[in-house]
Amino acid sequence: IVRNQSTMSKTAEEYKELGNKAFGSKDYETAIQHYSDAIRVDAKNHVFFSNRSASYAGLQQHDKAAKDAKECIRLDPTFVKGYYRLVTAQIALKQYDQAAATIKQGLAVDADNAQLMKQQRLVQQLKRSHEATLKKRQQQQQDGSAAPATGGMVGGPSSEMQELMTQYTQYKREYETEKVNLQKLEREVKVAELTQQDLEPLPADQKCYRSVGKMFLMSHKQNVMEYLDTNIATLQKQKEDGQKKMSYLEKRLQSQQQNMEELQKQAVASE
Repeated sequence: IVRNQSTMSKTAEEYKELGNKAFGSKDYETAIQHYSDAIRVDAKNHVFFSNRSASYAGLQQHDKAAKDAKECIRLDPTFVKGYYRLVTAQIALKQYDQAAATIKQGLAVDADNAQLMKQQRLVQQLKRSHEATLKKRQQQQQDGSAAPATGGMVGGPSSEMQELMTQYTQYKREYETEKVNLQKLEREVKVAELTQQDLEPLPADQKCYRSVGKMFLMSHKQNVMEYLDTNIATLQKQKEDGQKKMSYLEKRLQSQQQNMEELQKQAVASE
């Protein structure tokens, strides 16, 4: 089957839109599949690599995120978001010197880019923290002594631990909020289903009242049943989205927990 370029591009755009929808729902694995399909159709579109890079980052697969970001930049060196994607991955991989170099390249394209300038400040802070940690450890080795595990590594793991704990608290708060929302949706679905059961035995031409905000409108049974069907379908979709978000937040919480445990082990090992 031979397809012209316009057909291929349209198909690739359709895959991208599916990927965007999955990404918006935090379903990063599905998003990666769709963006990969788009790339198979059109491997010269830099946006597809940028979007897949962001999806890999959502799964904490930073090596793959960096690889896609580099390909994005290679395809279009003027696309500033490609540099942002690469810096994000390099920071996660603690490649601070490489991140600084990438920021410099990006700012050469857009000198006033707010995202890159914010990353530049962050990288400078992280580099100073990392250098302070190394210096402290070298001093400890020379002195034959070790600093206390909590806060002894100035600007190093202690500040990283604080940042991880802040992020963990934020994810935990989002998780609990989403859990409450999901329970509310489940109750609403149950009420709608019970209402349908109560209406089922009534005659087809029976008139019923349906709530609309703080008002009640009289409608035929069929109209009310159709409304309930639509409402239940909407609620079920919201439940699915909520469950996906909870799954995503659970993974982030586990990841943050592992990072904090690893950081604590490093602190103990340096004693």
